[in-house]
Amino acid sequence: MNLPKIIFLVAGVYGLVTLIPHFFLENRIGVTDPPAITHPEYFYGFLGVALAWQILFFVIAFNPRRYRAVMPVAFLEKLGFGAAAVLLFIGHRVQTQILVFGLVDLLLGALFLYAYAVTPDRQDRLT
Repeated sequence: MNLPKIIFLVAGVYGLVTLIPHFFLENRIGVTDPPAITHPEYFYGFLGVALAWQILFFVIAFNPRRYRAVMPVAFLEKLGFGAAAVLLFIGHRVQTQILVFGLVDLLLGALFLYAYAVTPDRQDRLT
């Protein structure tokens, strides 16, 4: 198994492990980290979209060369949460735990760019 496959496989597994439990934690989040979630459609919508991205990471892992063009977009997915977490932490608006998850996303995003760089373009044919 080559490195891009491993990177996207790990990202997909990590995402599933960290996201799926949140589907069952709406009420608990409101108690442990008030205020309560007042717009569940945003909460579950975010989880649904994020979960779909994890599935895409598995698709990329299955055939990185074929899906190479999607890798920079996958980086943007990681950048979105990672940058937001860092900026919100700097503004004292989120706890350190959120910063840590954001930094993990930024690391995965950097690895996605690395995977893009080392994955041959699909049109490079070996004869």
